[in-house]
Amino acid sequence: MKTILALPLLFLAALTQGQTGIRITDPAQMLAVPNLGNDAAKAGMQAAGLTADVIANADRLSTPANWPKGLRTDSARAANKTALRNYNAFLLFEYPTDEGALTVVTVPATANYHMPEDLRSTEDFILVLRAGGTELVEPTATRTPASKGPSWKNMRPAKIIKPDDVFATYHLADDAEALAALEKEGMSKAEIEAVIFRSQERNWPDGIDSFNERYPRLEGFKKYKAYQAISWADKVLLVIPVEANKKAPTGLRPYLDIYMVFAATAVEVKSKK
Repeated sequence: MKTILALPLLFLAALTQGQTGIRITDPAQMLAVPNLGNDAAKAGMQAAGLTADVIANADRLSTPANWPKGLRTDSARAANKTALRNYNAFLLFEYPTDEGALTVVTVPATANYHMPEDLRSTEDFILVLRAGGTELVEPTATRTPASKGPSWKNMRPAKIIKPDDVFATYHLADDAEALAALEKEGMSKAEIEAVIFRSQERNWPDGIDSFNERYPRLEGFKKYKAYQAISWADKVLLVIPVEANKKAPTGLRPYLDIYMVFAATAVEVKSKK
């Protein structure tokens, strides 16, 4: 049984460590079967000032069963070597062993929505790496958290009828009329930036983030629960909300609200919200 209470505490523990960012540089240095229940690890956690709840749950949250499937085997880690550098990870603590120092990092679920599906988790997890497996991330100025995007619940429902007419690489940032329409809808700068970023195919679910992946799944677009964000010229911008599409098939199911630009004739929009 999973102890939900402990999950946010791990991220808070990382925050209390000054948000020391960690980049995974060599997955070969990752311990395949960490053991944070041993005395040395517990002493390291206590020395780092971690709470009793974190210490009690650290061993469980560092087991491979709690990791995304893309991390559970040596071959999977090797195949994902490049992508692992993109994790937003934070230093939890370090401790010495007879084989050298070990670095323990927490990978918060809410900070890693951008990762490929097989490297994402619905809860925080812990990784343990030997020396040389990580590097510190240079601290940057405090940034406002990325926007989840505009609210879609008051938008007009839309049905995709011609999936082929999607503009998968459309640059909304270069379309002054589209930007004006987004502003007219009352969207904030952060919301508009989120829309621009997640309207590009490379930021869509893994199964549709390229033409070759997307083409066999185009019929599935017709089953999306979509909403019209704006319309302009001969185009419409649809939002595909994660909340409304939780039952979409793997590869099509969004993990954040995503946005798609279509030809106006490719969708049917209800006249009322």
